[in-house]
Amino acid sequence: MRRSFAFKLTLLALAWLLLAIGCEQVPARVFWPVVFGALTTPAALLATALLTLYWLRRNWRVAVLPLVVLFLTWPHVQRGLALHLPLGASSKEASLSLVNGKTIRSSFFAVPAAAVSLISANVRIFNVYAALRDPDDASSIGAIQWLAASPADVLCLQEFYNEPRRRGEKNGVFNSEEKLSRGSGRHSFVSTSLVNGVGAEFGLAIFSRFPIVRRGTIPFGKLSQNHAMWADVVRPPARTGLGHPDTLRVFNLHLQSMSMAESDIVTATGSRAGLRQKAPNLLRRFRNGAVARGAQVDTVLARVARSPYPVLLAGDLNDLPYSYTYDQLADHLQNAWASASLGIGATYNGKLPLLRIDQQFAGPQWQVRGCRVHQEIKWSDHFPVEGLYQLSR
Repeated sequence: MRRSFAFKLTLLALAWLLLAIGCEQVPARVFWPVVFGALTTPAALLATALLTLYWLRRNWRVAVLPLVVLFLTWPHVQRGLALHLPLGASSKEASLSLVNGKTIRSSFFAVPAAAVSLISANVRIFNVYAALRDPDDASSIGAIQWLAASPADVLCLQEFYNEPRRRGEKNGVFNSEEKLSRGSGRHSFVSTSLVNGVGAEFGLAIFSRFPIVRRGTIPFGKLSQNHAMWADVVRPPARTGLGHPDTLRVFNLHLQSMSMAESDIVTATGSRAGLRQKAPNLLRRFRNGAVARGAQVDTVLARVARSPYPVLLAGDLNDLPYSYTYDQLADHLQNAWASASLGIGATYNGKLPLLRIDQQFAGPQWQVRGCRVHQEIKWSDHFPVEGLYQLSR
């Protein structure tokens, strides 16, 4: 009787897992509640793993069934919990002395000549708003200095903010484009979605140590901070290992946020009264965000499919690895964290734990040599992500 119940439980767990994975394939615009089904994938994977261990101790023949399912769904395990050791990517220390005598030590990848390193980050407009600013603009200065001093070949920045230098001004705090381009030996492309009354620019940005020869913006309807951009960069012969230059296409994207305040989520999960008060609005925002991101990722992937060059893609997805957004990208590209790292790799710097919503992807021509999250860099509500890539020859 006990084994019969355990066997039925195993079948239910396997059905749950397959259904949850199926939910990841369905865009929210078709039937938005599938989003909740997809989010249960980690729990279904855990239940399947535990039942596999149970049967391995009692009846190995029965254990074969959940083992086969786990083997077939192993890429989904890796989405949430990567289990790779770095593929020979070594690190070098860069010690940056910042304002107020504070020193941040960051370990960056040592970049072989034929490889490309990319750092992506949602920089939260470099904390320019009064509610985010701190004394002497320490976090704003620190973030810009850290990015400028990093050895990365390419920077993909979301929620970028830039104040062009005013006449007679020597060194503005938020003159970020100049500091990250001419100040650090990089070429720049800023995709501006808004210019305020004093000429300050908001949007996305790509900075590259390689020349940018073509560029473009991908709006999602009306141009807003949620859009995508691309740039073709040309590596010189000394960096390709081929004796001639080559061209790469880099995509940078910021997908739709659910605009759900962290405090509202905490309130809704803290009590029944809080749930009744906050749940309707949170649910509406959750639905609208999921629907919008599904359409946005389809738009970006249509552009990726037309690229004549090897693709690197990075950005703030505002979505978890168990979602239609991530699933569509993973169907066409390699996720850097899942391919070459170890652990969960949380990128959200807030009260909600274990969220990896910032991602890097690479086309099939690339070998992912390493990926790390810079959790020591806390100036934004997102941690920077660093990836190392080498073209397969």
